[in-house]
Amino acid sequence: MSRVLIAGGAGFLGSHLCDFFWNKGFDVFCIDNLSTGSAHNIRHLLDRERFTYIAHDIIHPLEIDVDLDYILNFASPASPPDYLRLPVQTMLAGSTGTYNLLELARSKSAVFMMASTSEIYGDPEVSPQPESYWGNVNPTGPRSVYDEAKRFSEAMTMSYHREFGLNTRLLRIFNVYGPRMRPKDGRAIPNFIDQALKNCPITIYGDGSQTRSFCYYEDEIEGIYRLLMSDLNDPVNIGNPAELTILRLAEIIVELTNSDSQIVFQGLPVDDPKVRCPDISKAEKHLNWRPVVDLSEGLAKTIQYFASPL
Repeated sequence: MSRVLIAGGAGFLGSHLCDFFWNKGFDVFCIDNLSTGSAHNIRHLLDRERFTYIAHDIIHPLEIDVDLDYILNFASPASPPDYLRLPVQTMLAGSTGTYNLLELARSKSAVFMMASTSEIYGDPEVSPQPESYWGNVNPTGPRSVYDEAKRFSEAMTMSYHREFGLNTRLLRIFNVYGPRMRPKDGRAIPNFIDQALKNCPITIYGDGSQTRSFCYYEDEIEGIYRLLMSDLNDPVNIGNPAELTILRLAEIIVELTNSDSQIVFQGLPVDDPKVRCPDISKAEKHLNWRPVVDLSEGLAKTIQYFASPL
């Protein structure tokens, strides 16, 4: 029976990964300090065999007294309000935390996956963004705490691969959405849905012409699993190449919720990317993966989650 450790396993995407691997028959070890994750996301797993929750901050070394086959590092604040509120903790999670998990993977001879981000491309001058693009990142701006932490984590992961022969995977996540996101998370979809359901003004930063591409979590997890089970050590984009403007996203959510909300505009945050769209040709070729869930379908399921009492 395979064992997987998921750092950040009580977060939005991490908790869905816990479900996914548990349903596949893995022994699942969930590590989280709940700084941005939620115990609610994993409460249905707590009493089950083959699931272990460990309250732990990865900036401190971690000892596990069993063999591990896979270690997935998803432990980091991921929304702008969180990493702007926790800048030093974000930097430590992406440096010392990544180092500690890499050391654990080396001691266990486990496959190590680093959950990186499209944010390593910064405000890109190339679109869509292929893995070969080095990015356009402000190394000292407010967003740098997240961008540079992830870029460092990628460099550290590749260093362990080259120096120690560690079997590693580099996952570059683009915008992902779905149930278990937090209202007022700070990211566009949960913010817009929360505001629309309350018939409050929907806040767009900038003029709404900036683009994003949104991948439903089920598609994302399938891509993550295929990458983990592959032999690809170089970075791989896992995201949805269907690009749309933030203004159009807000309009779709208003339509789907039958909301009376009006759209209002505020100033654009510093270094906010003007475009974001993955080139997924590498994932298509090597993983035979492409997202299949339509945006309207995924949004409807996410709206239903937000509208339902917890």
